[in-house]
Amino acid sequence: MPFDNTTHDQLERRLADIDWTALLAKPFTPSPATWEDEVFYFLMLDRFSDGHERGYRDNGGNPVAAGATPPFRFSDDAYQADRAAWADAGNQWLGGTLKGLQSKIGYLKRLGVSALWVSPVFKQVESDIHAYHGYGIQNFLDVDPHFGCRQDLIDLVQTAHAHGIRVILDIIINHAGDVFGYHADRYAGADGRMDPRWDGRPYAVAGWRNAFGEANIPFGPVDPAGHPHAWPNDAVWPAEMQAAEHFTAQGRIDNWDHDPELYDGDFVTLKNIQLGYHDRDAEGRRLVDNFHPSAALRHLGGVYKYWLALTDVDGFRVDTVKHMEPGATRYFVSVLKEFAQTLGKENFFLLGEITGGRGHAWETLELTGLDAALGIDDVPDKLDFLAKGWREPTDYFDLFRNSAQERKSSHVWFGRHVVTMFDDHDQVRRGNSKARFCGDKANDGYAHLKAVLGLNLCSMGISCLYYGSEQGFDGAGDNDRFLRECLFGGRFGSLQSTGRHFFDEDHEIYRFVAEVCALRDRYLALRRGRQYLREISGTGAPGSFGLPHMIGGQIRSVVPWSRLFDEQEVLCAINTDAHQPRAAWVTIDAALHDAPGTLTCLYSTDAAQIDKTVEIEPHNGRAVHISVPAGGFVVYG
Repeated sequence: MPFDNTTHDQLERRLADIDWTALLAKPFTPSPATWEDEVFYFLMLDRFSDGHERGYRDNGGNPVAAGATPPFRFSDDAYQADRAAWADAGNQWLGGTLKGLQSKIGYLKRLGVSALWVSPVFKQVESDIHAYHGYGIQNFLDVDPHFGCRQDLIDLVQTAHAHGIRVILDIIINHAGDVFGYHADRYAGADGRMDPRWDGRPYAVAGWRNAFGEANIPFGPVDPAGHPHAWPNDAVWPAEMQAAEHFTAQGRIDNWDHDPELYDGDFVTLKNIQLGYHDRDAEGRRLVDNFHPSAALRHLGGVYKYWLALTDVDGFRVDTVKHMEPGATRYFVSVLKEFAQTLGKENFFLLGEITGGRGHAWETLELTGLDAALGIDDVPDKLDFLAKGWREPTDYFDLFRNSAQERKSSHVWFGRHVVTMFDDHDQVRRGNSKARFCGDKANDGYAHLKAVLGLNLCSMGISCLYYGSEQGFDGAGDNDRFLRECLFGGRFGSLQSTGRHFFDEDHEIYRFVAEVCALRDRYLALRRGRQYLREISGTGAPGSFGLPHMIGGQIRSVVPWSRLFDEQEVLCAINTDAHQPRAAWVTIDAALHDAPGTLTCLYSTDAAQIDKTVEIEPHNGRAVHISVPAGGFVVYG
């Protein structure tokens, strides 16, 4: 069925206008058996591709000679831009589109990506020139015109599916954009203006904002006669979301961990939506089973059912789950899961951004039915700095203790319930000192990049790459814009460049990721297997084995782990020393290797090691002697 979105007049202004019969009259793509098998790739749409590149390979693998933007060449283009002008450009819309992304699906497929997580595509507040990130929605039923139109999103999903790639859309339930202004009456700032911050009391609302940011439209359902030009860029849409009671209107959050402030306050200027309330016990504690969803939450359930049906996406990444009442999250999960199942998507994926520590994240998953949590807080930190030699290996691997005999509690994590990544788009954990992995020049990030990628792709969890890592992006600075360089170059290309794109399939890191992803495809143990950090020894002598650990605050060593699945062991190892190879005796499973034999090198960052064998010897039960290249990664099986 065609969807012609060439004018706004053709778009639904109300949920009640949606033709559900037409939407559902088509086949839908089934879910995968398990999401552990997938390799995720997270991109910011505005920063990925504008479709004007030349000298890359199209979706069929053919060279593209047309296009205005040539490929980046390090010796000619790196660090040539004026730093101040380049940085300023990174704080506004830069031009990435859905069609541009669609044209690079082949690039992602050949990289080894099988699940594409796309930043929010929905229409942003018109007057916000910094809303390129997509998290300030003004119309929940439209695609932002900077990105394209709804048909472009449909086409993207169809192209991705044709190449075997799932699509996960980033969605927001907790808040809308800066769609109204306050009549603030307290908390004057240094400039004399009122600073409406949360204190538990609502603020008077000046009105909905128009396309120029002026709060001059009465707060509540918009009167078409009195404000005939409010559609499409004023107030908030669909029209069902315009009731004043749909917003808490209590000002910005000041203390991000204070209850109820964290639930009721605004994300700076983004306006908090009233999702409902819990009954409470005699001590004032929320009764999660006694939640009353608001009309706004019910409307948002309809909004995202619409996007699921319209586009045939495979899952949603739910933003700011920490700031949603648990009952609201559970209600939303139930609504979407049930609807997806009616379409044959039995394993529709719902991934939650849950800040506040692993204990809180696990409890939230258990309470709400979300499928997985982002590997936030200590997971990225330990991935990042273990590979660079500044974290204990046990601190990372203990996050994934996976014995069926262990009691489920806050310290126990299972691989299928956490998405792991070492770089992301905001790095909350780093405060105002942001840096991509390779932007960490003090620790020679690039020299450790293969080690961290091998660790991420072949240890437990649902592996997720952040766009640009495969090209060695090195953004760093005091603002999260420095984590969001453009793959298509433009005015804000990585490595402080302009006007050069980075879709280089011959880049050594791109090739490395593609090779390791191919290895994952061949060996089920690397995707679903149990996991054990292995003991090592320098000599192999009795009593000399132990888990690798830091000495003097750092570790420069082989760090090995095994993945075990159905009587098969695959041994992986990284070297946290980026300057020289390291060798060690490594313990393996004695029961699986009780007879004399060998292990074969299935992969190494030193190609000369591949297909070589090592003898299984009777040390510490059973062990093999392996060497790992400097800053490198090896796999034996």
